[in-house]
Amino acid sequence: MNTILDFLGSDHRACDDLFASAESAIAQKNWDGARTLFDQFQAAMSHHLTMEETVLFPAFEARTGNTVGPTQVMRMEHEQMRGLMQDMAGAVAAGDRNAYLGLSETLNMLMQQHNLKEENMLYPMSDQVLSGNRDDLIRSMQAVV
Repeated sequence: MNTILDFLGSDHRACDDLFASAESAIAQKNWDGARTLFDQFQAAMSHHLTMEETVLFPAFEARTGNTVGPTQVMRMEHEQMRGLMQDMAGAVAAGDRNAYLGLSETLNMLMQQHNLKEENMLYPMSDQVLSGNRDDLIRSMQAVV
């Protein structure tokens, strides 16, 4: 991974794969598998959002001097996603297939729009303005637990 776009774009796809697997298990009413897969998805998403919020966004903001632009929008969308995932976790715990699938449709639309903005705007901008310390930033994101 030599760019922020490559590194975080790949992580988007890994999260998307876990999301689809959890949704499939729930659609099939495989609740044991669904709980495990949803927990994995939620952990992967939490890790991804934390990498951005604790490493990438602060570095981008420090370099550009802009704290009210794209990173502010991304943070607001992260909070929306966290809220939906919390509601989805409740639906999984309750075994409520219909509630989960309705929430997952909303989350899927939000994630896809969010990922497009990041992959087409924020990550390329970050690769450009942070090119001098991009490798260190990627290592810092990899170290996030």
